Amino acid sequence: MNVNREEIKNMIDKIPEQDALELYNFLDYLKTKREIEQLNIDVNFLSEDQSLIDQIMKSRDDRANGRLYTHEAGLSYLKQKADLEDE
Repeated sequence: MNVNREEIKNMIDKIPEQDALELYNFLDYLKTKREIEQLNIDVNFLSEDQSLIDQIMKSRDDRANGRLYTHEAGLSYLKQKADLEDE
C-alpha cells in the first residue's frame, strides 16, 4: 500500500482537538503492537536455539553447584583455559 505521508500530515492537522488524543492513543497502540510482535518473534527464535538452551542449562547447573566467578576470577579462568588449549 502506497502511503502519502504529506496527505496524512495534512489530515492530522485538520482533525478536531478532541480527536487528537484518540488518534495519539491509536498510533501508540500500533507502535506497541509492532514491538510486541517483534519480541514474540525474538523469543520464538531464541526458544528454538539448542546451543543457547544448553548454555543456559549449564549456567543453571554451575550456579546450583557454586561455580560462580567474579569478573577477575572469570578472566583468570578463561586465560588459564586458553593457555591449556594452546599447549
